[in-house]
Amino acid sequence: MPPLPPTRRTALRTLAGIGAVALGASACGPGDEMTGIASVPDGEDTATSGLRMGAEWESHARTFMSWPALESVWAEDLPYVREDIARVARAIAEYEYVVMMARPEQQKAAQKACGRDVEVIPLEVDDLWARDTVPVFVADGGKVTGVDFNFSGWGNKQVHNNDARVGATLLTKYGIPRRTAPLVAEGGSFETDGEGTLLVTESSIVNDNRNPGKSRDQIEAELKRTLGIQKVIWLAGVRGQDITDAHVDSLVRFTAPGVVLLDTAHPDTPPDSWSRSSDQARAVLSRATDAKGRSFEIIDLPQPDLYEITGEGDDFVSTYANFYVANDSVFMPKFGDRKADNRARSILREHFPERDVVQVQIDTIASGGGGIHCSTHDEPGKPVD
Repeated sequence: MPPLPPTRRTALRTLAGIGAVALGASACGPGDEMTGIASVPDGEDTATSGLRMGAEWESHARTFMSWPALESVWAEDLPYVREDIARVARAIAEYEYVVMMARPEQQKAAQKACGRDVEVIPLEVDDLWARDTVPVFVADGGKVTGVDFNFSGWGNKQVHNNDARVGATLLTKYGIPRRTAPLVAEGGSFETDGEGTLLVTESSIVNDNRNPGKSRDQIEAELKRTLGIQKVIWLAGVRGQDITDAHVDSLVRFTAPGVVLLDTAHPDTPPDSWSRSSDQARAVLSRATDAKGRSFEIIDLPQPDLYEITGEGDDFVSTYANFYVANDSVFMPKFGDRKADNRARSILREHFPERDVVQVQIDTIASGGGGIHCSTHDEPGKPVD
């Protein structure tokens, strides 16, 4: 048997002109890792009155995406990742309004690739990761507000000067109020049920490359105040083996309050840090309750056979958990392992029975360490006509 290919994002890229920096090496102790519990002092009310972070399955006004611009990152793959992004945008545009941000000099080419059903706007961006660069939207007294989490290139691992300004620029253009978070994080770090429960990997935010000197308790209190969350459930994640430090949106996702899909390795895959992260998340969630006191129903979402997929690369993300829920629809990757693709689609259909489940090939996006959810960002609200 040939050597097993990489399972997911197994290494940080060393990109042309951009070097990886040292990562925070601190990790939670055995007790923290297993319990996932961190609490603010008893009696302290950390949820801000009137704030609410909604679930992704609620109504969207539009989807924001970004047109990848950096040859220094993608090199000869840049045309192919643009094809993937255009393919995702066209698919989503059949269900809801899509706004693609593109550098002014690339706007015309992006519009041609995406088609007339996608609005391409001139806005300086660097790469495609709209989930992380666009602000996190919350309802603030019934009005949508964008919370800017101070995007830093995932802890200064890459230089994204334009993407760091997307929050302020985009919200100004659409007249959406902006609040600046007291933390550094990315949108892919957060998963919520819309009822006050937040799932977070500790590796991606309690980390000296984002929030030096801040404890988990301090960060939890800030998340509650900033997002209107009542309960944070901490998962250990994985430090230093991918550029995001293991965002939760490739590990575990809500399909309804109290119900989660958990990324699990293909049965033939040897244990590694990613499968151990999944096992740890299962252990935490099996003992936890959500903000309403409910226990979790945990559904396995198995990865494909890595000998059967059509994509490749050391950073390839083969998780189906990085799906995107849009209006009347769910978008998931198609990896080329027909049996696994069909199984994952059936699981998503079972949990989103009133939505179309659409498969999209994204091999180049996945080779760059991400997925459909990473490349999209929903704005809640009444759908744009």
